[in-house]
Order: sequence, then C-alpha cells, then structure tokens
Amino acid sequence: FYAALWRTERGAPLAITRILHYGDSPTTADLITGDTRQLLQKRFGDAGHGFTLIGKPWAWYGHRGVELSSHGWQMDPGTRWDLRNGLFGLGGVAFSGGSGAFSRVTLRDPTQTRLEVWFLRQPNGGSIAISSGGQPIGSIATDAPSRTAGFQRFELKPGTGTLEFSTEGSVRLFGITLEKQKTGVVYDSVGLNGASVSMLALIFNESHWAEELRHRNPDLVVLNYGTNESGFAAFLTREYEKELREAIRRVRAALPNASILVMSPMDRGQKNGGEIETLPTIPRIVDIQRRVAAELGCGFFNTFEAMGGAGTMARWYDSQPRLVSADFIHPTPAGARIVATAFVRELTLGLNRYKLHQVLNPNAAAEVR
Repeated sequence: FYAALWRTERGAPLAITRILHYGDSPTTADLITGDTRQLLQKRFGDAGHGFTLIGKPWAWYGHRGVELSSHGWQMDPGTRWDLRNGLFGLGGVAFSGGSGAFSRVTLRDPTQTRLEVWFLRQPNGGSIAISSGGQPIGSIATDAPSRTAGFQRFELKPGTGTLEFSTEGSVRLFGITLEKQKTGVVYDSVGLNGASVSMLALIFNESHWAEELRHRNPDLVVLNYGTNESGFAAFLTREYEKELREAIRRVRAALPNASILVMSPMDRGQKNGGEIETLPTIPRIVDIQRRVAAELGCGFFNTFEAMGGAGTMARWYDSQPRLVSADFIHPTPAGARIVATAFVRELTLGLNRYKLHQVLNPNAAAEVR
C-alpha cells in the first residue's frame, strides 16, 4: 500500500492507489469514509469516486457526491443469512429486477471519465441499457451458461452528470465504479447496515467474492467491524476470533499482494444508572483485533484509542455540538470527521516512516521505483 501511495505522491503517470473499506453502519452513510476520501484526495489527487451501489437498500444509505434513486429492484444485502448462494458482488448487496427496473445516479462531480458496471452473468439473463440524460452510453447482455461475475467498462464524456440504468428481462446488478484517468486516490466505501465480520467469513460465497476482489485489485483493504459484535459477549468468547481470522484469510487468498488493515470499532456507550459508560466488550474486541492483526501481518488502527478511549461517547454526547447520536453508537458528521482526521494522520505518518526506511535502504527503494 505505501509503495503504491508513494508512487501516487510522486505523480507517476496514472499511478492510482485504490483503497477498499468494508465497514458497518457508520460507513453505510459514508460517514468517516467520506471524510477520509476527501482528505486523501486533497493530499494525493482525486482519481475518482470509486464504488457505489445503484440504489438505496436503506433510507440512510448514501455516498458523498452521489445521489441515488431507483425503483423495481429487490434489494438483498449480504447480512441476510437466509440467502444461501452468497452472490452479493463487491458491495455486499444484490439488486435483482425484471423488465422495467430502473436506477439513476446523479454525480455532483461531472469529471468522472470511466464507468464500470458490476453484475451477474447468468442463464436467461436479461440486458441493461445505460444512458445519460436520454443519450445512450451502451448496453450489457447478461445471459451466460452459468452464474459468474460480470464487469463491463464504458468511457464517459466530459460533463456527464447523470447515469440511468434500465433493464429488460431478469438481471442481477451489484453496483458501479467511477474513476478518472489521472494520478490520485480512489476510496471505495462498502458499508452495510448491521454488518459484522461474519458476513465476510461465512455468508459471502468465497470464490465469487474472490473474483470480485481480484478484479478491483485494491492496494489496501480495510476491515472495519466490531460495533455489532460488541452486543454479544458470548460470541466474542466462542467465535469472534475464528471468524476474524477466516475473513483475513479469504482476503489474503484472493489478494496476496494487497495490504490489509484491521480498523477497530469506535467507542460504544450504554446507560448505567443515568451515566453513559463504555460497553465492556469494546476493549475486548480491540485487544483481539490488535493481537490477530499482529500475528497475521496486518496493519491495525485503534479507532477506540484514537478518539479518546473509555468514556469517549459520554464526552462526545455532552459536547457542544454533539459528536454522537442518542444511541451512543453512530457519530454525527462532526464526530466522523474527527475519526477520519485521526485515521488519515496515521496513514500519512506510516507513509513517512516507509519512505524513510526506503531512503535508508537503497536496495529496497529500488524495488518500488
């Protein structure tokens, strides 16, 4: 990851650093990730918005800079244990529709130059027509002998501000990526409401997800879970570490050359006799994540510690303006900005340490030029 980011920083032609951030409900609304994207792109260059779903599985789903509207889709998130085939694409939500399903994506930044559509090839698959303001961009035929991951790229004209997707026949669509053909950072935010590491370790079909990961080919994969697991103390004792290790194994098997960073959950508060205190399971999760990350050669960012440690949610709830909502879990935009700023600061310090190491070890530096 740091080798890629250094190439981007030096302005090498089309040196794009891609980051794929998996998380739970705060990232569902692009909180934390939206600010992280903005800060990194301000420093290293804006190479595009990245991945987004093509509809709203939840009313609060959203990405900064993108507006979504849709109708006619059955939206199945990867948090549903009853959907046994595990084919949820890169973003963890399958959008299934017949003739007449429709999505519109409005771009606040109309300088995106490349669109890629992520879908499922399947027997008797229908077609997807893509247009902008009524002008056709292209179409996709999804029919295939078996179920496999499908990807198709389209070049966008300068100033493209809207994208419309309409279907004919049976289609399963996963999402889109938007990029610019220029040096910079692309930050994919993949947040699912109610998500936990179990989704990556058990629910996602491993071979399908691996194909999606390999196609995206990120330089860094962030695994940012723990908030939902913190509500189940017995699960932490019996299953959590095993599932975290399995999720990391799956990512590494699919992307042996990518870096992996485990990002801990934020503080989580609960009322105790009128006082707001830290849920006891949060420090336990952080300790497990730190140890597993070290043992498996992953990076680790301690969000809990960076935001102030135990009792942070009480302080954040009492602050003016408030930095956390009344559930003592979800940050306000101001609180999310604090977390993102701390995260980017640590990534940048890590890059500086990496660069110093390369300068002091010329043979190693030559390998990344």
